[in-house]
Amino acid sequence: MTEPSTPAAPLVIVANAADGTLSTFRLADDRLERLTVTEGVTGCSAFVIDTDRDLVHAGVKRAADGEPAGILTLAIDRATGTLTPRSHRDLDGGSLNYLALTADGTVLLAASYGGGYGITAPVLDGEVGAPVSRIEFPNLHSVLPSHDGAFAYFVSLGADLVAQYALGSDGSLAPLTPETVAAPKDSGPRHLVINASGDAVYVLTEFTAEVLHLARDTETGTLELRGAAITADPAAGLGPSKLGLDPKTNHVIWSADLHWGAGERHLWASERAASTLGAVAVAQDGSLTAPASFTTTEPQPRGFAVSPDGAYLVAAGERSTTVSLHAVDGDRLTLLQQAETGNGANWVRFA
Repeated sequence: MTEPSTPAAPLVIVANAADGTLSTFRLADDRLERLTVTEGVTGCSAFVIDTDRDLVHAGVKRAADGEPAGILTLAIDRATGTLTPRSHRDLDGGSLNYLALTADGTVLLAASYGGGYGITAPVLDGEVGAPVSRIEFPNLHSVLPSHDGAFAYFVSLGADLVAQYALGSDGSLAPLTPETVAAPKDSGPRHLVINASGDAVYVLTEFTAEVLHLARDTETGTLELRGAAITADPAAGLGPSKLGLDPKTNHVIWSADLHWGAGERHLWASERAASTLGAVAVAQDGSLTAPASFTTTEPQPRGFAVSPDGAYLVAAGERSTTVSLHAVDGDRLTLLQQAETGNGANWVRFA
């Protein structure tokens, strides 16, 4: 009788933007082991992983004047953690700060904060093609497709809105009616997640530390704002921020990343001014309750990720050279380890 195979320990990939590198770790026995450091990923602050094809699509900045920004695709060797460059797609208009894939891996979606544009592009045999659609809103910060790949949602921090589109199988975008849904004025919507049933979208605001609950019509794809909860630690005494205000010198809110916890009972959010992580409780009706407690983590935690089983959270800090591995128990975190990664670590994904 053949013994069942043991699932491979998961990989964790971290972008070190200041070094222009990606660190690959293996998570096993409550420890992170750094396997490799891949160089030549200039200024990478976002990437997306195609787990079915073992590929990483990374947004990279110009390595020198006159060179274009672009998307670098690398192949993952799961045995060694090695990332091998496969292809590069040049882009006009500025580097990318968020990338996403449809569930089948055939369409890549991306947002550029500095360039103020969003794009969609086909992916064929693991290679990113030329963009087929482009939209423009100020300070676009993130994008996600619906689980069925029929719709796409772009978040504009500069215009305080979520833009909503029908997404064609070829990557084409067609605006829904209305094309945009307003977020609270001066809230600075930043990152978003969609629940498993697809009937709710949650958006984290950078300047007010709110998680916004938007009900989603699964037939039409349209969104409607329903409620919100604050994710900043009240003990930190942070005031609201605004576009152009330096949060490091003004003691104001600087929220960053948002991810689901196990069973979608909590939404984890990071706040960079106080360097905290907090878990917003999510009720069955989608409504939200502010975190009951907060955990201090890596300095200035722009990016973090929760393991697929919800048991672990790995946080990176822009002002640190380490990542923190936390065990997750409901809305509580326990620090297990800090592991060396590199300078300016700001993006984390499980592979």
